Amino acid sequence: MASMTGGRTWQILRKDLRLGPRSPLLLWALVVPVLMTLLIRGVFGGLFAGEPRIGVVDEGASELVAAAQAVDGIEVEVLADPAQLRRRVEDGGLDAGLRLQPGFDAAVRAGEQPELRLWLSSASPASDQAVVSVTVLDLVRGLTDVEPPIEVEIVEVGEELLPLDLRLLPLLVLYAVAVPGGMVPAASLVEEKERGTVQALLASPATVGDVLRAKGALGVILGLVAGLVTLVLNDAFGAQPLVVLLAVVIGAVMMAEIGLLLGSWAQDTNTLFAAWKAGGMVLFLPAIFFIWPDLPIWPAYLLPSYYFLEPAYAVSVEGAGLSDVGWHLAIGAAICVALVPVVVAVGRWLERRLVAGRIERRVEDGPTQPLEV
Repeated sequence: MASMTGGRTWQILRKDLRLGPRSPLLLWALVVPVLMTLLIRGVFGGLFAGEPRIGVVDEGASELVAAAQAVDGIEVEVLADPAQLRRRVEDGGLDAGLRLQPGFDAAVRAGEQPELRLWLSSASPASDQAVVSVTVLDLVRGLTDVEPPIEVEIVEVGEELLPLDLRLLPLLVLYAVAVPGGMVPAASLVEEKERGTVQALLASPATVGDVLRAKGALGVILGLVAGLVTLVLNDAFGAQPLVVLLAVVIGAVMMAEIGLLLGSWAQDTNTLFAAWKAGGMVLFLPAIFFIWPDLPIWPAYLLPSYYFLEPAYAVSVEGAGLSDVGWHLAIGAAICVALVPVVVAVGRWLERRLVAGRIERRVEDGPTQPLEV
């Protein structure tokens, strides 16, 4: 019996996979995550990187200020207050802050060891920090023909922030898993109801349960493939790729179950898309806690997608291990298990509705009219 059920499920799944490339929704769901990745890592990555920004407080009319302003590839902003300069660097408004003491140029030319204080923002990319440090030292060397005996004090200030493209990675992964894994099977199920093919199955050995299992398997496959492709494009498997893979599998299963619930409930495509837009706010909300890490994290604990998104992010970006994210994965797996009886109950409800509709149509058509399915 189980083999017969599995065979019917496989036949339906094979039909969906064969017809999938003809579906605009499926192509859109698989292509958009790739385009988003290329856009963020390419265009937006370059825009947000920009030129290194240096703030300077000159307390002694140093020639370094004019020399720094003439350098291509860096932005120089002159400030009057050292405290303001430090705050700007700590907040990430400037990549670096340079404070020049009175008589700095004369001390360098005299062979003394004046202090050169350079503050580097922890939120600044390492490449910008390197550019700023090398540029400042080259400018100081330009004050004299000999190697200046200066004492350089480099201080990193502010909280360290990951680059924007890495903080957007959870959004990319969530989109890649949720749309192909959840929306595609839901839309496919609604389309089957609108065309009447699900009702036709009631006259065959196949059941509504076979349809739901096939649609669920379709969602898991698509969500897993799209999620893994997104991680590959972002080179984000980390040191423990199997843990990341497990997180994506849990996410794909979770999204497929949610898709089955929506697809069973929605009567038509318009209703489905309206419900997806409203529910998508809840599904995609955890991504903002990675983009803006200063936000309170506790609301994310109430959102199911957080429990596969956070482990994938922690392992691939922060270098965490299974011991660090195991309890999140366990909660995500528990959510998937808890959704199984809900999907079964909704599937039975859908089957009863289809049977009732079939009987009603048979009565309306009369006993001599064949049932159209």
